[in-house]
This record gives sequence, structure tokens and C-alpha cells, in this order.
Amino acid sequence: MELRPLGDTGIMVSPLGLGTVKLGRNQQVKYPQPFEIPDDKAVIDLLSLARELGINLLDTAPAYGNSEERLGQLLPGSRDEWVIVSKVGEFFEGGKSHFDFSYDTTIRTVEQSLRNLKTDYLDAVLIHSDGDDYRVLKQEGVLDALRTLKEKGLIRAHGMSTKTLVGGLLAVVDTDIVMVTCNLAYQEELPVVRAADFRSRGVLIKKALQSGHVEAGDVEKTMRFIFAQPGVSGAIVGTINPIHLKSNIEILRAIIS
Repeated sequence: MELRPLGDTGIMVSPLGLGTVKLGRNQQVKYPQPFEIPDDKAVIDLLSLARELGINLLDTAPAYGNSEERLGQLLPGSRDEWVIVSKVGEFFEGGKSHFDFSYDTTIRTVEQSLRNLKTDYLDAVLIHSDGDDYRVLKQEGVLDALRTLKEKGLIRAHGMSTKTLVGGLLAVVDTDIVMVTCNLAYQEELPVVRAADFRSRGVLIKKALQSGHVEAGDVEKTMRFIFAQPGVSGAIVGTINPIHLKSNIEILRAIIS
């Protein structure tokens, strides 16, 4: 697959990104069916397949159980073959999430992610919103911390995985990348995508397939809709099913070739 620019960050990403929550966590998730966390061989096989299919974009987070650690141990190929996006702000412990967007915690979180992933830099770090995007961006220390980390060369770009229209529009002004929900059933954040395109910000789409709730026959229609939006860099799909991964790539190739 031909890589796409992630806004004006200088980072090039595959249009399909692999979400990795299922590599490390199966509690309190919104997928339609329960699932078992795959063993190491299955993870290696999945990541190797993604690489063969031209996928270079990986989405992870401290809140995804031990997803970061497993990627650090099992990721095939050289580091520069992959674009790794992680997050700050949300932590999943004892079966539930808690949030901390302070300056010091943000710095420590990224430093721990670097250790977990066995790398000396992250391509992008996104703020993992708690739903109150505006407060997080305006009143917490997380943005200043991410800017400091960029200045030190520990991260290449920063952004926010938003949950509100207002927060998304603010993130377009204040950060390099926005990750927004967009699919056939939810289009309220399309103004964020348009604003990001206008400002040459990177746009990543989450819940493109409605966390697995999209009917199989609607996957192509969904992908056509998403990639018809100017400025969309990539869509994150969290699957551990090799057949689904191949199918999604085949659909995308037909759409954007």
C-alpha cells in the first residue's frame, strides 16, 4: 500500500493501522464478542502478516494492558519500519480506567512507554481523553509535557484522541494530530476532519468499523466513506483475526488504488 502523509509531521503511514488493544486487554472493551488474548506465536504471526501487507502503523497505549510490552518483545523487523503511536492520560488497573493528565505523570508515562516498547523515540503520542477534552487541553499540564518531550526528541509528534467536537476543533489548533471517531453511524466529528485538513494536521480515524459492530457487507461502504474525506491519513482497526486483516487490506486497495 502507498503510504500517506500524517499531516505535516513528516511521518508517512499506511492507510490502515493495526490497533493493538486486543494484544493486551480483554476486560471492559466494547467488542461484540468476548475473545482470548492471543499467545506470543499468534501475535508474531499477526504482526508479520501486517508487515507483509504493507501496514506500518501501530496504535497502542498504556491502558491496553500489556500491549506495549508485547510489542516491544515481539515486533518483527527494524524499528524504522514501523510508526508507533502511543498515548498518555488513561491507565487501566483493577478492571477499570483512571486518568491523570498532569505534567509529571505525562513525562513518566512516555518514559515508561519507551522502556516497554524498547525504543528511544515514539512517532506520536496522543492524549487519551476522559471525555472532557476542553478541560484537559486548557487546564492540565499534559500539552506542555508533550511539547517538552518533542523538544527532547523523545516523540516526533503529539495529538489527542478526542471525544467531543469542541475538543477536536481545539486539538486541531493546539496539536499535530487528531484521532476522531468516524463511521457511517457517527459523523458528528466531521468538522474536525475538515478543520484538520485545512491546517494540514494529521487525521487518524478510530472506531471506523464501530468496534466490530459493522456488518460484513458494510465494511467496503464504510471504508469508502472514511477515505472520501479529505485529509484522512489512516484508519485504525483493532483485529487479531488474520482473515479480517487481509480482507480489510483488499477492500482498501480496491478503494484507494
